[in-house]
Amino acid sequence: MANLTLVYGMRLLPSDEIETIGDAPVKLKNGRTARVTMHVLEGSKDEIEAQLRNSVEAFFDIYPEI
Repeated sequence: MANLTLVYGMRLLPSDEIETIGDAPVKLKNGRTARVTMHVLEGSKDEIEAQLRNSVEAFFDIYPEI
């Protein structure tokens, strides 16, 4: 299996100030582009950390061959 790269970004913002969230583009060496879906987690620090852990675990469950 080829080496993989997990692409992600994080930033904390006041919940009531967010209007829209879009996908982030990734340009590939072959000239094509891929899109990275942005995910939103809200709550206290502990709630966000727990949601993030669950989200990462669920993400890898989608790809059992890895």
